[in-house]
Amino acid sequence: MVFSSLTFLCIFLPAVFLLYTLIPSLKAKNTLLIIASLIFYAYGEPVYVLLMIASSLVNYICALNCADRERTKSKVFLAAAIVINLGLLAVFKYTGMFVTSLNTLAGLKIPVPEIALPIGISFFTFQALSYVIDVYRGTVERQKNYFHVLLYISFFPQLIAGPIVKYRDISESIASREQNAKDVARGMRRFICGLCKKVLIANAMGQVADVIFSNDIAALSAFPTWLGAVAYLFQIYYDFSGYSDMAIGLGRMFGFRFKENFLYPYAATNIQDFWRKWHISLSTWFKEYLYIPLGGNRKGKARTVLNRLIVFFLTGLWHGANWTFVVWGAVARLLPPARGIYPGFKEASERN
Repeated sequence: MVFSSLTFLCIFLPAVFLLYTLIPSLKAKNTLLIIASLIFYAYGEPVYVLLMIASSLVNYICALNCADRERTKSKVFLAAAIVINLGLLAVFKYTGMFVTSLNTLAGLKIPVPEIALPIGISFFTFQALSYVIDVYRGTVERQKNYFHVLLYISFFPQLIAGPIVKYRDISESIASREQNAKDVARGMRRFICGLCKKVLIANAMGQVADVIFSNDIAALSAFPTWLGAVAYLFQIYYDFSGYSDMAIGLGRMFGFRFKENFLYPYAATNIQDFWRKWHISLSTWFKEYLYIPLGGNRKGKARTVLNRLIVFFLTGLWHGANWTFVVWGAVARLLPPARGIYPGFKEASERN
């Protein structure tokens, strides 16, 4: 596991923030953040920190070559980045699921490998992929300074639970930013709000849901069943949005501006509005890097349906290595049209 809350709040964060504030040079500040991020990750993942460094190096090299004027060469390195990133994600996150499913379907007894899941691999893999793809598309310039890429991928505030940050959104901040009292105060306030969401609400709701659903569901009456469902409803929102708030607040304390990941989804007026406001960074990622490249809704009704099925299947799978998540993705497909679930699907696909 990563830093305990007490260690992070009482030792790690104050020490890093104080040193960062005292250091005058931006280059030295970036170096400090890289070292701190690697220490933060290595505290709980001493081996897998090497995996993250290797991943950032591979994507840095691929991005350098994706910007080559020779399109064939660029495509080769783009394909290599996609295969390597998704391959690592598949090996570490989904090997157990695939082997178990194969054993069940084929009646085999293949030993299920026990592979520890690198913390945050789903997030930093998608960030790295978005950087390489954007360089290939020409929407961002390739970064020749490897340490800028390493800082982007390893930055500790959003490394563990997002939001998924695109390189183009913080590239200028990595190269040039300022730290001022106003931003620090706002960042601290946002961090405290997120921490309270997690500790005071999400954890309490989680305890209620765990107690209720540890019983035989068939024996529960309507009231405790609904109480457990509502408790879990608030647990997942305040847990995830709390982490996002903490990441956004920490980023601002160090001079970075991360985009919002949740916009009061439970105040939505309908299901379409809800999905526009829930886990925005993941929604926009799948929209930009999967749905639109597949053709969006521009290639006929049958192709549109197929594209949506692919997106929802992979969205469900991204959330967890279990077929229940895939079923969730399939059910989400039966809800209102994808353009309501992923912001700007129709408009973006028509523009592209």
